[in-house]
Amino acid sequence: MSDETTSQSDSQPSYRVLGCATEHPSHVFPVRTPFNQRSFDALNRTGVDLDVVSPTPYAPPVGPFSEYRRVPKTERWGSYEVHYPRFLYALPKRYLYHYSGRSVRKRVARYVERTFETPHDVVHTCGFYLDGYGVLTYCRRHDIPLVALSHAGDLKNFDRFNDTVQSHIRETIDYASAVLTVSDELADLARTFTDASKVETLPIGEDPEKFPTDRRAAIRRELGIDPDTKLLLYVGRFEKEKGVRELAAALEGLDRTDVSVAAVGHGGALRWWFLDRLGELRHPAHAYWELDPVAVRRLQVAADLLVLPSYFEARPTVIYEAMAAETPVLASNVGGIPEMVVDGETGVLVPPADAAALTEALDHLLDDPDRLREMGAAGLQRLLDNEWTWTRHGERLAAVHRRVIDA
Repeated sequence: MSDETTSQSDSQPSYRVLGCATEHPSHVFPVRTPFNQRSFDALNRTGVDLDVVSPTPYAPPVGPFSEYRRVPKTERWGSYEVHYPRFLYALPKRYLYHYSGRSVRKRVARYVERTFETPHDVVHTCGFYLDGYGVLTYCRRHDIPLVALSHAGDLKNFDRFNDTVQSHIRETIDYASAVLTVSDELADLARTFTDASKVETLPIGEDPEKFPTDRRAAIRRELGIDPDTKLLLYVGRFEKEKGVRELAAALEGLDRTDVSVAAVGHGGALRWWFLDRLGELRHPAHAYWELDPVAVRRLQVAADLLVLPSYFEARPTVIYEAMAAETPVLASNVGGIPEMVVDGETGVLVPPADAAALTEALDHLLDDPDRLREMGAAGLQRLLDNEWTWTRHGERLAAVHRRVIDA
């Protein structure tokens, strides 16, 4: 349970929440879905009494998944402790994913009832499947409301799941008292699954005070970036859906000598292909793998432009980070990105899967450093005006919890 709280008014007493996220960092996977950890941390700092479980697969003795055996039983993250109960993950996922869900559902209920004081006042999950479905037995047994926050995966990939998994997702959404999404575009999709009154956009965000923008020149010197060089930054998985093929082609098409590239990756089947392409560029390029968040923030501050040519997105965390760092954004006009980036004001939007458009936009932006700085400042102001910070995220989330508890 949490032992760190913030002050609260007498009119807002603490409540007990069980959080569940199969995708959560551990010291084995330290940069896995950090937004889930930051969301729980922000919630905990509002003064709730928080227990967190991150169901983790049993590890095979050898092979690429054997490292799961090193995931601890419990570990402290931020202001709270997370528990990693084990479950049976069935492969191949395409055909057997529903067995994984059933294992989580059975084992989480048993683990929670054995480990924590129960029942909780509300259960909060970071998605519908495996997380939301995995807590249904516990919720129903104790008549506890469920709040599920989707970051896109289970809804946008719904048609890729087999019929049984689809039925499990629908069962979870039907039970949930509140269906939260991180973007308006995703909220519209969620409303095709359930009553519109249950659906609400709950933005995540970033805290500008964590970004040392006053040290930008010093950080660039430490990184060896010449004052006249434009640093282009990519942060994300090295995979097709993130547009890394188009990004590589666009960078190859830049006929200029004032560019340097930094790419930060944390997964993806195109890792080595992309790194090979970066190594062949005429521009200096550096690739980083599973970089610590503090180091990523330094790169965001040092960058002249964040480039994110994804095929689809909800509201990417890296764009919130760029806004907090006063870094403009060049991104695809997809998903929830247009809700974040004001085209021509805080960045520039281009069609997805269009390397030529990406090259052209890069050339125009790099020719106008004053405009880049103005867009970066406008991005920070937009972040502040909309209160897209982790502090406000935690407060908004707590307000939803109190509403469903009191219903």
